[in-house]
Amino acid sequence: MSRRALRRLRGEQRGQEPLGPDALQFVLLDDDDAEEEGPKTGLGGRRPGGAGKEGVRVNNRFELINIEDLEDDLVVNGERSDCTLPDSASSGNKGRAKHGNPENKQDGDAAAKAGSSEQSNASGKLRKKKKKQKNKKSCTGESSENGLEDIDRILERIEDSSGFSHPGPPPLSSRKHVLYVEHRHLNPDTELKRYFGARAVLGEQRPRQRQRVYPKCTWLTTPKSTWPRYSKPGLSMRLLESKKGLSFFAFEHSEEYQQAQHKFLVAVESMEPNNIVALLQTSPYHVDSLLQLSDACRFQEDQEMARDLIERALYSMECVFHPLFSLTSGTCRLDYRRPENRSFYLALYKQMSFLEKRGCPRTALEYCKLILSLEPDEDPLCMLLLIDHMALRARNYEYLIRLFQEWEAHRNLSQLPNFAFSVPLAYFLLSQQTDLPDHELSSARQQASLLIQQALTMFPGVLMPLLEYCSVRPDATVSNHRFFGPDAEISQPPALSQLVSLYLGRSHFLWKEPAIMSWLEENVHEVLEAVDSGDPAVEACENRRKVLYQRAPRNIHRHVILSEIKEAVAALPSDVTTQSVMGFDPLPPVDTIYSYVRPERLSPVSHGNTIALFFRSLLPNYTTEGERLEEGVAGGPNRNQGLNRLMLAVRDMMANFHFNDLEHELARP
Repeated sequence: MSRRALRRLRGEQRGQEPLGPDALQFVLLDDDDAEEEGPKTGLGGRRPGGAGKEGVRVNNRFELINIEDLEDDLVVNGERSDCTLPDSASSGNKGRAKHGNPENKQDGDAAAKAGSSEQSNASGKLRKKKKKQKNKKSCTGESSENGLEDIDRILERIEDSSGFSHPGPPPLSSRKHVLYVEHRHLNPDTELKRYFGARAVLGEQRPRQRQRVYPKCTWLTTPKSTWPRYSKPGLSMRLLESKKGLSFFAFEHSEEYQQAQHKFLVAVESMEPNNIVALLQTSPYHVDSLLQLSDACRFQEDQEMARDLIERALYSMECVFHPLFSLTSGTCRLDYRRPENRSFYLALYKQMSFLEKRGCPRTALEYCKLILSLEPDEDPLCMLLLIDHMALRARNYEYLIRLFQEWEAHRNLSQLPNFAFSVPLAYFLLSQQTDLPDHELSSARQQASLLIQQALTMFPGVLMPLLEYCSVRPDATVSNHRFFGPDAEISQPPALSQLVSLYLGRSHFLWKEPAIMSWLEENVHEVLEAVDSGDPAVEACENRRKVLYQRAPRNIHRHVILSEIKEAVAALPSDVTTQSVMGFDPLPPVDTIYSYVRPERLSPVSHGNTIALFFRSLLPNYTTEGERLEEGVAGGPNRNQGLNRLMLAVRDMMANFHFNDLEHELARP
């Protein structure tokens, strides 16, 4: 390596020496820049007015030189020794010029001019090589004209090179997995900045974030200064096994956390939210308490507090992630059968619901992908009934089409009413974009018409309720036809009616545009012509409906309960509606895997308290004040209210006695 290259790597060429006619390293850079920018140069290749300093504007000083190309070029031309001599001579000439020797100064100037003429050939070759390198950089899009890159490009390049910030297993293929989650889209501020700007979103958050230091930087939530000081709640995550490129994890509860969990269950049974508040005062990051109290605040229309509690629960769980657990790769699994893992599922779902209501559908779509990636085969929260809606709301039509194409073969997504209607709608909306070539627009329009006709043939009971939601009066030929008439909605199985009600209650407003309605009308008439002509596909779809939709599985019922869509909840079967549904664990799986068992509740009644035993026989839910204090639950009902209820029960019992009937029975022989 030459001395010049070493000096440039050390950064000695900037501001170390005053510029002069013999500063050859800057002459090369100025000439190089002059070829690209085209300003006029003075004699000797220098810019007038001290423009040499302004010409060296490179963010990274090490980009000024390519060491390998420089050494190869100098060795081939045999000019390695010549490159260092002018510098030493020029430095000597400068020293003599300072001491006022005019003869030596003239000799030095002549030597400098001779040295510059010797370097002209080498500098011309170096210029060509560096110009080729700059052209390569501009072609690949790695750098912009000003040397600055777009933030989104930088983030995408970082994610492509490293995969994800948290270390974890590699992706399944070189192409991003269909459930790959992007970190930047998990933050709702990223989406809000597009609508309102960074000043409006982050203007009030910056000073607040500096008030308290939190132990870990998280992706799912941003800790707030109003939260209690974080301390380890006894929650942890363990790696169970890794096989076939997948990693299986599980949350674990310490003994201290198990005690808090037992107190939480007692507080839930008391049906008193204040008991949960008292528990959070001692365990501020207990996840199930935060989820249950969030539901109570939401029912009281305190949306801000409900969302804050969910974010705190997510922060509590993200702080204990395993080092190999990745949110983005799509290869990490959490078994929903373990009660410790369900809290993470439910917290993500509730956070996604808040993001959708907040107007962040792109962020909500990433949360859908994240929940689905945790257990895509079983899909315990049935996110396939929701992900199409989020993709349409986020206007990410390409992703919805890709998911349908990759999963249709093994998941039969076309047999779900939401995918059957959302995918053709995505194709149609894609065909309405003007920035695509004409052949792609026509292909998307044809595919949309083909798929919507198949959807109307398979699910004819969707059309009339959809038109009613959109306040559209159908044509007489459509409403009076037997295929789309009232019989189509009545004759479909109950499980299918539940899926249709869920889809229409959630996504009906996406069909209200006039262009979509006119396109739908054209395809409805095409389907009616096929029905009248006796197309065998119509009968095949009817037989398929009778076989496939006998009864909805448990995960669909769980999804309906979480969605809180009135039309879908009303269609739930009676065996589901009669069960007690808890917000922190709705419809737990039948094959639950318990890591620890709740201890039996020991009551002081067993120690011979006869009066309490009598009262408990009348009212099984009766507990004395002492029992509540022993169980660690604060804020129970006072004793007077409990005695009043007991007295009313005794009066009702006495009023039901019939002494006349007893006397007649005793008088019988």
